This record gives sequence, structure tokens and C-alpha cells, in this order.
Amino acid sequence: MHSETKNVAVQPNATESAARVARAPRMSVIVPVFNGKLQLPRCLEALRTSEFSDFEVIVVDDCSTDNTPQIVERFRARYLRTERKIGPGGGRNLGVNDARGEILVFVDADVVVTPGTLGRIAADFGADPNLAAVFGSYDEAPAWSDFLSQYKNLMHHYVHQMASERASTFWAGCGAIRKKIFLEFGGFDTERYPNPSIEDIDLGFRIWQAGGKILLDKNIQVKHLKKWTVRGLLRADITYRAIPWTRLILETRSLPADLNLTLASRVSAALVGLLVLGILALPVAALGWLPWISGAALVVVLVAIIVLLFALNWRVYAWFAERRGWLFTCGAALAHWAYYFYSGAVFVLGVIAHKLRGSPVDSRFSGAGPTRLAGRMGQE
Repeated sequence: MHSETKNVAVQPNATESAARVARAPRMSVIVPVFNGKLQLPRCLEALRTSEFSDFEVIVVDDCSTDNTPQIVERFRARYLRTERKIGPGGGRNLGVNDARGEILVFVDADVVVTPGTLGRIAADFGADPNLAAVFGSYDEAPAWSDFLSQYKNLMHHYVHQMASERASTFWAGCGAIRKKIFLEFGGFDTERYPNPSIEDIDLGFRIWQAGGKILLDKNIQVKHLKKWTVRGLLRADITYRAIPWTRLILETRSLPADLNLTLASRVSAALVGLLVLGILALPVAALGWLPWISGAALVVVLVAIIVLLFALNWRVYAWFAERRGWLFTCGAALAHWAYYFYSGAVFVLGVIAHKLRGSPVDSRFSGAGPTRLAGRMGQE
């Protein structure tokens, strides 16, 4: 494992110990949490009412200062506590050290599963012995009604629902991995990703690069309890997602055309960049200070770019309109273009920095053949 932090666990009584020795559960549900008093009860209550029963719940408390320990005790889940802050990736790794199930299910503390979620995961692994991992998406009913929370969670839902079922990454908000595969790949890389970032994408990408089969099961849908703010969204999208994801793409020299990296998304990011540059140049062109284009011609170009952006992203905007109306969709389109702009800017700056540094290929991926896992899992 990438995390070697020690833990303190609630000790089971003699009867519980004997039962654990007698038969291990099929699945271990691991919930990393920090100060989870607002969301954790709903998360654990949903797990308690699961229609599938052959599982254990391990809550890894990352040095909470609230009543998280009492919440876990109330729901009779197993409890581990880190000695220092190690982030959700480190918490998940720590939970795996104590997990007894052959299937590891990761559920964020602000996620509410449905009664059928765990059963669906078990069925996916039961149906395919070659399946290394499976994950789902948020549902269409975010917990918070404000625009930003609705937009962010619905966009996540849409992207996952429209993506290929044969995935090249992983999502730890609600995803599962065979324990033997998780251990073989060293779990989540907490040295590179000590904060909530793309540690799940990184792990999934390593498994995929080695030929492991990862399924995006679109029938696995869970509710997200997070309330998004502008500051929180920008910090998550830029600091914890765009920057490390750009580094991962450049260091592995691989750019899968899926999820947020489809060809339409890449072209849209370039168009938004041109749109911003055009808007900034418009006052200068209107004064006739640009000999190569007039103000009127530049306006035509900007309108054409806007039309192209709507055409390229028509499916998602029509989808938003069907569910939330066109007023909401106009705001969603602007937020979407802002996302394209700062994500594209981060990627361009990342490429420039990568070239200047002459960074080598990520050693974790070098020599990883596409058939390292393929065809082997069903034999074990």
C-alpha cells in the first residue's frame, strides 16, 4: 500500500470475533470520512437498509473533530481512526488492510446508495470472472436545490451515463474492485495524491493500462449530498482535478477519448479559448486597430463560435432542458463553457511546463503491457 499509517480500531467482542473467523463477508464497504456529522448518518442508514446482506461496513475516520465516532457506533459499523490526516485515498487504503471481503466497495461519506446498489455490484462481479472493477454515477436528483449543486451533480450524471461502459478509469464515490487486484496495484497512490484528487482515476488507469476490465454500470446510481460553492467547485476542478489529470495524461502519454476527454470536449475547449480571446480583442477591433479584421467581422466570428459550441454540446444542453428547463440550461451552458476555459487553460499551461521540464514517462506505467491482466482473472 502507498499508505502505512497505523490505526486504532474498535475491538469486537468474543462472539463477534468467532463469527468473523467462521465466515468472511463477500464484500467490504469502506467509507472514508472527515467530520461527517451532516452526511454520514444518511450514508450509513442507506447501507443498513441494503437488500444485499453479505457485506461488512468499515468507516475510516481521518482525524474528525466532531461526533463521527458516536455516529459510527450508533450504526454498529467497524471503526478505524487514522493517527494523522491522510486524505480519503489513504483512508481507503487503511480500510482495505482490515477488510475481509473479496470485493472492496468504496462509498464516499456524502453518498447515499439505493437498496439495490450492493446487490447490483455483486451481480456484476458474479456475471464476469474477468471483471477487475465496476463503478456507477450520481443520480438525477441531487440533495441540494441551488443551481451550482444541481448543475455540478447533473453534469457528472450525464457524463457517466453517456460514456462507454468499457471504462479506462475508476470512480471511488461508489465503485468496487476485487481485493486481489487492488493489492496487486498497490491501492491508491497517496504519495502523489495526499488530498481528494484523481487517486481513483489514477488507479483505474493503471489497471486499464495493464489490460484489466473496468465496467461503468449505468444502473448503479447514487445520491450525492454535497452542497457546491463557487470556491469549492473551482478548487476541486482546477487544483484537485485539472492539474493532476493533465500531469497524468502527459506522463503516461495517453489521452482516452471518454468521459470529459471526448473529441467534442477537446474541440469545445479550444473554441471557448478562441471565444475569450475574441471578446477581449473586440474593443480593439472596433476601433480599427486590428488591420487583419474589422469589429463587425469579429462579431460574426464570435457568433459562429457560439453556434458551434451549442451544436457540439447540443445533446447535453437538450438533456438539461428536458429535466430543468431552458432558463436553467442557459446558466448551465455558461458554467459549462467556464469549465472548458479553465480546464483548457490548465492543459495548455501544463503542456508548456512539461516540455520545459522534459518530464519522463511515469515509471508506474512504463512497460505495462495491455495483456498483463487480460485472460488471467477467470483462471484464479
